[in-house]
Amino acid sequence: MSSVQPRILKKKHFRVKHQKVKLFRANEPIISVFMWGINHTINELSHVNIPVMLLPDDFRAYSKIKVDNHLFNKENMPSHFKVKEYCPLVFRNLRERFGIDDVDYRESLTRSQPMQIDSSGKSGAQFYQSYDKFFIIKSLTSEEIERMHAFLKHYHPYIVERHGKTLLPQYLGMYRLTVESVQYYFVVMRNVFSSHLTIHKKFDLKGSTVDREASEKELEKPLPTYKDNDFMKQKIRIQIGEVSKEKLVETLKNDVDFLTKLHIMDYSLLVGIHDCVRAEEEAAAQSENARENAGRGETSESEECDSGERFTYNTPPDSPRCIGQYNEIIHDIDIYAIPSLEEKQEIYFMAIIDVLTLYGVKKQAAKAAKTVKYGSNVDGISTCDPEQYAKRFVEFMDKAIE
Repeated sequence: MSSVQPRILKKKHFRVKHQKVKLFRANEPIISVFMWGINHTINELSHVNIPVMLLPDDFRAYSKIKVDNHLFNKENMPSHFKVKEYCPLVFRNLRERFGIDDVDYRESLTRSQPMQIDSSGKSGAQFYQSYDKFFIIKSLTSEEIERMHAFLKHYHPYIVERHGKTLLPQYLGMYRLTVESVQYYFVVMRNVFSSHLTIHKKFDLKGSTVDREASEKELEKPLPTYKDNDFMKQKIRIQIGEVSKEKLVETLKNDVDFLTKLHIMDYSLLVGIHDCVRAEEEAAAQSENARENAGRGETSESEECDSGERFTYNTPPDSPRCIGQYNEIIHDIDIYAIPSLEEKQEIYFMAIIDVLTLYGVKKQAAKAAKTVKYGSNVDGISTCDPEQYAKRFVEFMDKAIE
């Protein structure tokens, strides 16, 4: 009779594997926390079932995390902070409708730190750009967060109705970060301008003429933001042809009607112009410099290809690693781009921005003050009621576009 021998297990030595922690290094602690927060919230969302339809509660919902005694990466991250994401399912749905994958969104905002960019607005808002130039991060006030909540419940159905075809800002996420008991608010939007084509000239147009020219200080900048009077003085014409104009103006009118119904005014059309001829000349000069440097045994900056400027994570594998000046529109990326008529040799980037200003008591008072200063017959005052603002805005753009 055979007996079953007990199985002797060899003692194994297990080495404890410590989870590799992703470090978020940035020049400012708040941006390190922002990167950490984006990474955390997107990872959390990946475990949530996608609802068939959004409910009213989703527009009031939020996710929140408090981090204490944060020990790793102490030179870049505060030890204590909080991250709150507003309406996570609503914004995830919006990202999906705008064709933005959550993993790409996270990578753009966390692979390398977003960099602060110059802002010429009167609001005092801080602006940052993701390293690959796909997204803009804008600081908001607590009042603007409240307005965003009110706006969002109308904005989402409108985006659904329009199948994402709009010139309105593409809002992709909204967050509150708390560091050292100070609260910071941010909204993430799609960048209006191209990530790979140089913008040679830009305008902020409202259709008004009073106080609407770039200041001396603004003109000193490498890429100043010109305004309505500058646009007219420079005799700029957005020449895109009859068919493209018809489609653009129809979209513009739909968006403006939507804003008017919500009593919103003071928005602008942001216009960026890429000059194809100038871009070719710049590319030729850059190539010449590269050849001269190579002859001296030096490496030019354009050859080195830093990841933040010319190479992006979703560049097709058969593309050249260093993206030069293309005279082409990449439709998945350059969503606001419209080519000019062939003889004009330009590419335009256009979108409506600053859509959170309600025509309330403050704006009515501002209109009264400007009327006293400039007279009641002045039609070019930027502060006016939403219907008047919308009519003037559309008429100005209709004349500016050919």
